[in-house]
Amino acid sequence: MLSDKHGRTISYLRLAVTDRCNLRCYYCMPECGIDFVQRKELLSYEEMLRLAQIHADMGVNKVRITGGEPFVRKDLLPFINRLSAIPGIDEVHVTTNGTVSAGMVSQFKEAGISGINLSLDTLRKDRFFEITRRDQFDEVMRTFHQLLECGIPVKINMVLMNGVNDDELVDMALLARDYPVDVRFLEEMPFNGNGAGNKHLLSARMIEERLHQAFEGITKLHSPHHETATRFSVPEFKGNVGIIPSFTRTICGGCNRIRVTPTGQLKTCLYDNGVLDLKALLRGTADDSFIAQTIRSAVDKKPKDGFEAERQIQESSNRESMATIGG
Repeated sequence: MLSDKHGRTISYLRLAVTDRCNLRCYYCMPECGIDFVQRKELLSYEEMLRLAQIHADMGVNKVRITGGEPFVRKDLLPFINRLSAIPGIDEVHVTTNGTVSAGMVSQFKEAGISGINLSLDTLRKDRFFEITRRDQFDEVMRTFHQLLECGIPVKINMVLMNGVNDDELVDMALLARDYPVDVRFLEEMPFNGNGAGNKHLLSARMIEERLHQAFEGITKLHSPHHETATRFSVPEFKGNVGIIPSFTRTICGGCNRIRVTPTGQLKTCLYDNGVLDLKALLRGTADDSFIAQTIRSAVDKKPKDGFEAERQIQESSNRESMATIGG
C-alpha cells in the first residue's frame, strides 16, 4: 500500500504522456505556445509501463492518461492496451480535448479505456475559437456523440470563468439532462504558462449558488471521501452535474492521487514543483524495488493540502502551463 504521513492511501496515478497540445486555451497556455521539451526528454512508453507496474505493485489501481493532448502522441492506443493489461490496474481513463480522437473512438473499448473526460468550455462555436484560438468545435462535438454511440462513459469538464463563459452554465448543465453524462464545472487555476493567474475565477461556492438558483430540486449526492467533484442530481436528468474546487482546494483532505509529468517528474500535489526525478531513476541503474522505495519516501512527505505545497515553492506566481504539469 502507498500512503502519506497524513494517513491518505494513494490509489490513483495521473500520467501525462506529452506536453504538446493542438489547442491554445488562454487559461492554459500562451498564444505563442510554450517551449515544448525535446522528444528524448519525454518518458518513453516502455518507461511509463514500468512505472505503472511499480505503482500497481504498491496498490495503485486507477490510471488517468493526460497531456497536453494525449492523442497527439503517436501510438497512444496500443500503449493504453498494454497499460490496461497490467495486473492490478482496474481502470484506465483519458482526459482529452476531443479534437483529434473522433476517428479512434470505435477502438477505445477494445484498447481498455474505461472512460473519457472531455474538456469542453463552451457550446458556442465562435466562443470556442476565442477560448482555444483554434476552429475545431465541430470535431469535439463529433467526438462527444461518437463516445455516446459507443457506450463509453463520458464526463464533461468545463472551466467556468466569470465574464467569459459563465453565461453558459445552464446550457452546459442541460447536457446532463439530455444525455447520460456527468457535467463538471471547474474553478480556473493559475497555470497558464505566463504567471497571469486566474483573473476570471468563479469559486465553487458561487457555482453551487448558481446551480441552486437554476434548478429546482437539485440535491447533493454522497461521494467517496477521495472524490474531487461535489456531485448533484437534478430531477429528470439522465446524468449528474458536479463542481471541482481546483483552486479553493477544499478537497485535499481526501486526496488519493499523484502525478507524473511528461518528463518524469513525480508531483505529489498539483501545486508542487515536482519532488522526484523518476526519469533519472528509470534511465539509471536503479531496480524496481529501489524506485518503489524512493517513491514511497516521496509520497510519505505529500503536503497536507495545495496551500502548503504552494508555500513550499519559492515563486509565489506559478508560471507553469497545465500542459507541462499534466492536466
